[in-house]
Amino acid sequence: MGVSSLKVAWRKDASLDAAIERDKRFRLCSRVVREVLNEPGHRIPLRYLEKRRERLRLTFRAKTFLSRFPNLLELYPDRIKPSSPPVPFLRPSPRLLSFLSLQSCIYSRLEPLVLSKVCKLLMMSRHRALPAHKLFSVKRDFGLPDDFLVSLVGRHPHLFRLVGAGGDHLELVSWPEEYARSVIEHRADEESRIIGVRMRPNFAIHLPKGFYLRREMREWTRDWLEIPYISPYEDASGLHPASPEMEKRNVAVFHELLSLSVLRRMAVPVVGKFSEEYRYSNEFANTFTRHPGIFYVSLKGGIKTAMLREAYDEHGELVDRDPFLQIKDKFMEMMEEGHREWMERIRNKREAVQKDLELMARKNAELSVGDYETCTDGRSQQVKSSTDGNNDDWQSEDDGQGT
Repeated sequence: MGVSSLKVAWRKDASLDAAIERDKRFRLCSRVVREVLNEPGHRIPLRYLEKRRERLRLTFRAKTFLSRFPNLLELYPDRIKPSSPPVPFLRPSPRLLSFLSLQSCIYSRLEPLVLSKVCKLLMMSRHRALPAHKLFSVKRDFGLPDDFLVSLVGRHPHLFRLVGAGGDHLELVSWPEEYARSVIEHRADEESRIIGVRMRPNFAIHLPKGFYLRREMREWTRDWLEIPYISPYEDASGLHPASPEMEKRNVAVFHELLSLSVLRRMAVPVVGKFSEEYRYSNEFANTFTRHPGIFYVSLKGGIKTAMLREAYDEHGELVDRDPFLQIKDKFMEMMEEGHREWMERIRNKREAVQKDLELMARKNAELSVGDYETCTDGRSQQVKSSTDGNNDDWQSEDDGQGT
């Protein structure tokens, strides 16, 4: 049975979909903040941001965003041109500036991890080089700082250099053997150390509950797992593109890429950017669905996202946490704190309105009772006067008859 003919039905995994859904607010705030930080002087007119709402996928007004997340950006008056009148501008808030300073400290402390990730990305490629613009486009996926290209080349000339027209490719100068082992191989080494028996590197299979493979697919998977593990750092030029061995190598590359990513997941189109450099075909996306015990493809957010199953627990929480996640955690802490403040203000306003309504209702009730009593007293007086008048008439009639 050829690899390309293997078909596995896609099945929704609610817990892994929820992991992506939980990050929706974080992704929105990150996009808006980056938009401001990418502007000269880290400042932008409010109306300019308003015009970019569609591109930023901001479904409500920019001022509403500022109200909901007050810790991120602040408004201040400034001029677009020296002769123009002041208009509302946006700039980072003091809390955001403090976060950015902390982020720089974390990046400095984790520079060895940045170094190893970039080395591994280059070592897996066909010519030990990658286009600089492609690396730059995935920097957030792997937790790389904005200036990683300049800083790494400058501080580690024995490992990296920029080549090509205008330095448009980052190339590995020397082969760092300490980085040439994959996550799968490290795990086998650790298991061997613990149990005292040499373990063969291989993939862990985590099929979701209730998921069953057809008999022919189970047999193929069993035989495929028996094929010796092929490291993503080995030369794959001698492998046939349609062979099970190339499938083994491709799965190893995807597993390693997702293991290097901060969230242990990547958008499938982003992975596809490196098809030429990492030697996988244009139909590479089918590899993720052919191995549902290793990967899961989520359709949340209108984009296919490849996720590493072993990195998540049954609730969709990351169990294999990347050290760079502390940056995300700090940002979310700041973001949620501001959001709670907004929610508290909304709650206080609603309670104040409710109290006002209750007070008005009590006053209206009191006025209604007062009006009722006044009307009742008036009618009583009228009845009494009428009765007295009738008595006088009867008395006069009696007096006349007596006369």
